[in-house]
Amino acid sequence: MSYPSTRRVFLRHAVLTGAAAGLAGLLPPLARRAWSLGDAADGAKLKVLVLGGTGQTGPHLIEELVRRGHTVTMFNRGNRSEELFPAVECLLGDRQPEAGEGLKSLADAIAAGRTWDICIDIWPQIPKIVENTAVLLRGSVGHYMFVSSISVYVDFATAGADETAAVSSAPDADTTTYTDEMFGPFKAECENRVRKYYPDNHTIFRPGLIVGPRDASFRGGYWPVRVRRGGEVLAPGSGDTAIQVIDGRDLTAFEALCMERRTVGTFDVTGPHPSTPLVMRGLLKACREVSGSDATFVWADNAFLEANGVGAWRDMPCWLPDDADFAGFGRRSVARATAAGLVYRPLAETVRDTLAWYDALTPERRETVTKRAGLATEKEAEVLKAWHALHG
Repeated sequence: MSYPSTRRVFLRHAVLTGAAAGLAGLLPPLARRAWSLGDAADGAKLKVLVLGGTGQTGPHLIEELVRRGHTVTMFNRGNRSEELFPAVECLLGDRQPEAGEGLKSLADAIAAGRTWDICIDIWPQIPKIVENTAVLLRGSVGHYMFVSSISVYVDFATAGADETAAVSSAPDADTTTYTDEMFGPFKAECENRVRKYYPDNHTIFRPGLIVGPRDASFRGGYWPVRVRRGGEVLAPGSGDTAIQVIDGRDLTAFEALCMERRTVGTFDVTGPHPSTPLVMRGLLKACREVSGSDATFVWADNAFLEANGVGAWRDMPCWLPDDADFAGFGRRSVARATAAGLVYRPLAETVRDTLAWYDALTPERRETVTKRAGLATEKEAEVLKAWHALHG
């Protein structure tokens, strides 16, 4: 998707924002504890129900929970569960309302008396799907967690904005056809449904751009792979634009910590830590240092990129122009999450592990992933040629 003529339209199409406002049920900044099925002692092992678990972050979470000694049950279609986690229980089903027996295996388990301390809903964006499962599990889970997105916010103009900023709204989501530009409003409505049924025992995570191993979107993988290849690298802006990303493993470690601490509330989960802010130049330099490549960077302004058919975000991953509309995009406050225990691994580790994950893909899978973000080699060479023709 190329960069549209207006930045506001781009935000909608890039599923980064929406219209309207409202933040029903947002909890106070200080984390508090709630546990509707009874408080477990600190250090007690938890029974965790993971809705999904085989995509980008689910496997990281399950590995973390198992490592910490908790008991995990997955509910998903079973396409990759056996391959990824043969020793972890998986209830087979499909959350799409029209899909076969749908939630039957989960309903049967509940009817048989099964309960869980925690349920975590990994990534759906259709409010009715979230609501159906949330309602079914009432009385059978002590705490409901939902993975939302910073895409719920109305805009990104204010640096330092936090979880109290205005979010989008989609009250008619059940009768509205979903499109990518509705991602933010639909996610916000998913949050509202969780709050409706679990008003005192929910946690909502709003991650930013999730990077690291298993990032099949390639938005976090493009730069490590491209910089490793070396030579002249087309890079966006001046290099000084603030950016924020979160390693999927840091996100899931925070999720697990919140489970163990019975932490409730709503959290923006992105990074790095505010004491070590990241700009685009820093990301690319880290990629060069980790890979040991001879890459040099040609920093091209947004007007030139647009004129040559290079769009922000997809063609130039992790980056949006640092203008009035996006002044706060790479500067969201993460104070609430860090106060609750979110920690970050070094950027170099994320880059190194991303390259290792990419190299381990089959050639066919690697080709598919590579096409999802960033510039094709031929296109980049064409634009670099145009840059040199213009600047001598």
